[in-house]
Amino acid sequence: MSSRVSVEQHRADVEDLLAVLIPGQGRTGGGAVRRSVERSDAGEALGRVLADDVVAPGPLPRFRNSQMDGFAVRAADVAGARADAPVVLPVAGEVAARPGRPEPLAPGSAVRIMTGAPVPDGADAVVPVEHTDAGTFNRDATRPAPSDTVRVRVPRAAGDFVREAGSDVGAGDLVLPAGTLLAPHHLAAAAACGIGELLVRRRVRVAIVSTGSELVAPGEAAGPGQIWDANAVALAAAVRASGAVVASTERVGDDEDAARETLRRAASSSDLVITSGGVSQGAHEVVKDVLADVVFRPVAMQPGGPQGFGRLDGTPVLTFPGNPVSTQVSFVVFLRGVLRRAAGLPPAEERRAVVGPDGIPDGGLASPGGKRQFLRGRVRDGGPAAGLAGPRDGVPSRSGTPPVVDVVGGQGSHLVASMAAADVLIDVPADAIELNAGDEVAVLPL
Repeated sequence: MSSRVSVEQHRADVEDLLAVLIPGQGRTGGGAVRRSVERSDAGEALGRVLADDVVAPGPLPRFRNSQMDGFAVRAADVAGARADAPVVLPVAGEVAARPGRPEPLAPGSAVRIMTGAPVPDGADAVVPVEHTDAGTFNRDATRPAPSDTVRVRVPRAAGDFVREAGSDVGAGDLVLPAGTLLAPHHLAAAAACGIGELLVRRRVRVAIVSTGSELVAPGEAAGPGQIWDANAVALAAAVRASGAVVASTERVGDDEDAARETLRRAASSSDLVITSGGVSQGAHEVVKDVLADVVFRPVAMQPGGPQGFGRLDGTPVLTFPGNPVSTQVSFVVFLRGVLRRAAGLPPAEERRAVVGPDGIPDGGLASPGGKRQFLRGRVRDGGPAAGLAGPRDGVPSRSGTPPVVDVVGGQGSHLVASMAAADVLIDVPADAIELNAGDEVAVLPL
């Protein structure tokens, strides 16, 4: 059995193995550099990270157009308009928001114009319909046909209610900088500029293999000795939340030949394989039995001690323990940061917090000496606790006071309900033998 290593050492080894997944870090450990960018249809790029600047291929708006439903006029023709002395202009026609170029506007006339329609040459202002006697352009059987004249009751200056070409962005202007995490409003800006494809950071393709003959899929009937596979669901969700894509999800029992075939299939279709289960000291540890090029060793942490890292047919492999909480903690501690960096996402930052009294017995909560413990915790609502919102939603703390975090649930690695009640992991140092209310600790957002 390998000697126990620290969390820091194992994390460093994992990051070295997975450096090939991160653009700009080159080759390491014999792995091929992964292609780091790809093109995505703009309509499918939500949540992706831009790999290059987006510049406007032309002006936006593309042409002068009306900001309002109303009448396109020459401002000089309506300069003297008043409510008690309207200016009367003949209406030469109508311009709708449809393809085509309108006829130039003759001096001393007006044209009905709709929002977004091109402003005719010669017109330099738009009079909103409510500032005329036209009332409305909505037509139905009870309304008379539009008049061939219009009474303008409010003067307008040149440029009023006219959107000039390029008033939003000019040709060659920066629309979206590289590194933007694409949200709906970013995609709308690209589409408005006529851009149908975007160059984005390629997402790491992760294959997930959960092991154990006792596992059945959630939703299926579980017989005696069987349990529902929470790890596949948890890992797939964590992978997607970290900016990667799930290449495949498979479940395999304790048969070595079946496990070997499943793992090789996963490695052939992905950039990374992660497994859960089969890595401890039992008699049926199938992952340890079939992965000859993976280093298996205990890490000085609780939960999540049994870990492994290496390659299968050239593809990086990480092996996590099978207890559900251990699996989730392992992902957060060792893999989440790498996947987020590969995707171009900001880190889920560690923060400081003060331990509250909830969940702490009299005399303190014992912690195993020599092991770094990751307890489940929940930050209190309101007040200084809002300081932890930063890593998750981009809102930085506005208070220098650490938030209060309470321990939730027990310490067992099977207690998935307490994991669900938590929003952070409380990082208890390896040299601590107990945790007391009032202690300051590091917390990792979930």
